[in-house]
Amino acid sequence: MKNKIPRIHDILYKRYGPQHWWPGDTPWEICVGAVLTQNTNWGNVEKAILRLKKINCLCPRKIISMPRADLEEAIRPSGYYRLKAGRLLAVTEWWLKNVRDNMLHPSEKKLSYWRESILAVKGVGPETADSILLYSFNLPTFVIDAYTKRIMSRHFGTAEDIDYHELQKLFLDNLPHKPELFNEYHALLVRMAKEDCRKPGCGPGCPLKRHKLN
Repeated sequence: MKNKIPRIHDILYKRYGPQHWWPGDTPWEICVGAVLTQNTNWGNVEKAILRLKKINCLCPRKIISMPRADLEEAIRPSGYYRLKAGRLLAVTEWWLKNVRDNMLHPSEKKLSYWRESILAVKGVGPETADSILLYSFNLPTFVIDAYTKRIMSRHFGTAEDIDYHELQKLFLDNLPHKPELFNEYHALLVRMAKEDCRKPGCGPGCPLKRHKLN
């Protein structure tokens, strides 16, 4: 398997090209998207972010000072808006304590420190934490999501309910620790899952099936 991990990236990149992910004008906007995308599709997240922009509240200090009801209404399109409002406020508090000029502070702290720090925030799980650290702060951690689990299970026989960190380790152990590589790789897996590795089975254009990597 270890020799296949880099090869998968090359095949997907040739098939789909660069993905320019994660969309967002600022690290904070990317962070908000990572929180709101839980249990919904990206289109709904975009609507919620646009609503925050329209009322000029897409910044951490304004979000933390908004009336709770106004915040809930703004992010309503993302679904579970009451729950997500609480999570977004918790992440906002973390951001205000730990981020200076869109950079983590103190800067000398290692990835493991920041990962533990953000995982301690209520409502933040490994996928959200790694998304923020990779896409907002360009740190070398690999994001595992349901799409990745589906592809790896379908094509390489990993368990459908494989532990997040076990599957993450497979990528971390077999790739150079370059944030730009992890960024593109995860985005390519998402693209493949949406277009060619849907439920219940592979589509006719599945690039991995054609290459018979399993």
